[in-house]
Amino acid sequence: MNDTAIIEIALQTMVVALKLSAPILVTALVIGFAVSLFQSITQIQEVTLSFVPKVVGVGVALLVCGNWMMHTLVSFTQDLFAGLPGMLG
Repeated sequence: MNDTAIIEIALQTMVVALKLSAPILVTALVIGFAVSLFQSITQIQEVTLSFVPKVVGVGVALLVCGNWMMHTLVSFTQDLFAGLPGMLG
């Protein structure tokens, strides 16, 4: 196994991690921005107000994207295990 193969595996791992975390992080970011905008408009300064909408939004994002996320992770793992014997030899 040479340096190029290790860097390629690390790059693929980071891309998969980014793809898997994007739906959850974007959902939390959008909901957090919307709640902050609502709080600044209405001058309601409740710290716990953003917690429940974020939890619900992330749960919905996991329900909607969970199948795709699992398929992506399983496909990456299968490709990694299939390619390892060729890299070691």
